[in-house]
Amino acid sequence: MTESTTLRLLLADDQALVRGALAALLETEPDLRVVAQTGTGADVAELATAHDVDVVLLDIEMPGVDGFGALEQIRAAGLDCAVLMVTTFDRPGYLGRALAAGAQGFVVKDTPAEQLAEAVRRVHRGERVVDPSLAVDSLAAGTSPLTAREAEALREALTGASVRDIAARLHLSPGTVRNHLSAAIGKTATSSRGEAAVVARDRGWL
Repeated sequence: MTESTTLRLLLADDQALVRGALAALLETEPDLRVVAQTGTGADVAELATAHDVDVVLLDIEMPGVDGFGALEQIRAAGLDCAVLMVTTFDRPGYLGRALAAGAQGFVVKDTPAEQLAEAVRRVHRGERVVDPSLAVDSLAAGTSPLTAREAEALREALTGASVRDIAARLHLSPGTVRNHLSAAIGKTATSSRGEAAVVARDRGWL
């Protein structure tokens, strides 16, 4: 593909106004064209295939299938389109998760239009693009100290579920769940499972 070729873009964001604004900004660039939009991650892989897109711009927080789930579906389908995460949620841990899952870039939504357009071009060329402030914050936050089971228990705790409910959902004993939650509380330096869940979420560990 030559530099003069128009790049075909897919936007996935559950906020219609934000999605429309991003589309309008990107289409002011002569080499960028938004060929599909969606408000959910559930149909991203299908749309990317149907419209033969070059770059997918993914929001993270979407109902049902979120950005991470959509990214997993794109990679599972073997699609070779580039993926740029564009989100208002600049939690440091999200960066590591996105890159580990196969995203080529991660920027926040208030990125200036020209920089966003250039980020799209760069990820399509195979480069990695990361918001500098997020990179610094991610290093400061470090990798998640939580085990898979501890993270699962905290995700359920975020919903306000009781230990008994969490145990039923995860098919574990209440005692085992309490142990996982206690370990997570210690690792997050908090005093309750609710606080631990919030801290872990905000650091992108869930």
